[in-house]
Amino acid sequence: MTTFDDRERAFENMYARDEEMQFRIIARRNRLVGAWAANLMGLTEAEAEAYAKDVVRADFENAGDDDVVRKLLGDLTSAGVDIDEARIRDALEHKHVEARRQMIEAQD
Repeated sequence: MTTFDDRERAFENMYARDEEMQFRIIARRNRLVGAWAANLMGLTEAEAEAYAKDVVRADFENAGDDDVVRKLLGDLTSAGVDIDEARIRDALEHKHVEARRQMIEAQD
């Protein structure tokens, strides 16, 4: 095997690890934002845990965040919470930072 092959394999492994880390960060972010929304809706702890898992599953419907935003906006509005899409997207952004921090701390 050549040095080039070794380098290529190393880059492929690094890319795979980065992609897996991104997936895990997004899933954790969605769980965190689901817990945030559950709190706004006044759900019990058990209901909040189940709801957070539903938000994670909602992200598998389409690429991007629109499916999560739609779910959160619909559920929060149905629960009588005064909210708009901008506030949800802001929460997603904040929870993304928190999720990334948690994942980095878990690696140490």
